[in-house]
Amino acid sequence: MRPDEALAPTLDTDTPFASDGGAGHSAEPPRVEPPRDHYGLLYGASAPMRDLYQQIAKVAPTALTVLIIGESGTGKELVARTLHEKSPRSGGPFIPVNCGAIPATLIEGELFGHEKGSFTGAVQQHAGYFERAAGGTIFLDEITEMAPDMQIKLLRVLETASFHRVGGTEQISTDVRVIAATNRDPQVAVQEGRFREDLLYRLAVFPLRVPPLRERTSDIELLARRFLEQLNAAEKSRKRFAKGTLDDLRQHHWPGNVRELKNAVHRAFILADEEVEVQNPEPAPRNRRVVRREGSLELAVGIPLPDAQRELILATLAHFGGDKRQTASTLGISLKTLYNRLDTYKHGNGET
Repeated sequence: MRPDEALAPTLDTDTPFASDGGAGHSAEPPRVEPPRDHYGLLYGASAPMRDLYQQIAKVAPTALTVLIIGESGTGKELVARTLHEKSPRSGGPFIPVNCGAIPATLIEGELFGHEKGSFTGAVQQHAGYFERAAGGTIFLDEITEMAPDMQIKLLRVLETASFHRVGGTEQISTDVRVIAATNRDPQVAVQEGRFREDLLYRLAVFPLRVPPLRERTSDIELLARRFLEQLNAAEKSRKRFAKGTLDDLRQHHWPGNVRELKNAVHRAFILADEEVEVQNPEPAPRNRRVVRREGSLELAVGIPLPDAQRELILATLAHFGGDKRQTASTLGISLKTLYNRLDTYKHGNGET
């Protein structure tokens, strides 16, 4: 069971894009909307994405707290922004906060603000993110990286809709919708003692899972064309994909998900004169004994050594964005050896 399934509420199967067949109109057949390739800030026409659109459309108009679960690079902030834009709070501010990037000693003051003189260097009153998000949405990214003592304070805010600035006694009411996100399995974080179970269920009133790119490969061409279109518009150019490039992109594993695809297209766009060609796309693993995640590689015991070497080389090359010189240096092999290996892999032979 996926982490979102363990938390998910029951949904009906009505599409959010269907017309409203109200009472008294049962004789009229329901209209079927044409397929859509995007919703809000999200792009994709695959079944997993259309299911995500449906769930967003159901929860966006409500005041429910949402927990977005997805791997790095899948577009969790875009989901949060789409929720905000489709909500009654769309006219209010959207305040993103990376909980993992703020030191534990500073995060309370950043979230809730502080009074003048509350600590050394507090020369004036400071409004925190919750105050600045009044009437809108606050997006707490990497929520499972928040320090335990801060989790308790956040839980109280969610329960009472109020807080105190650091060094203050005035209770401040907050009118904010909270959307949180994590790239971890939140249930595992709870089991490991890294995250409070009561806070998890306060945040996951309505969990949303963002599918990784490997589960929506039919969207790769659409996304790649979208990125190229945006780059052409920004640079006032008319570059196009080279023949076979889109087929190669569809075969790539994309461990960094949509972010990696976007960066690959952007890098190739910069290097191209007229035809954009993404160099050395990494073929998908041929067996499930290899699991690639951003910045790491897991190999099952018993995998043949040539296959292990192949996976390590290709994963390192992908990690460095196709930079062969840096890849060879990191792996401790010559650039000539790397080229020979890549040529071997290109022709479908996994032996070294």
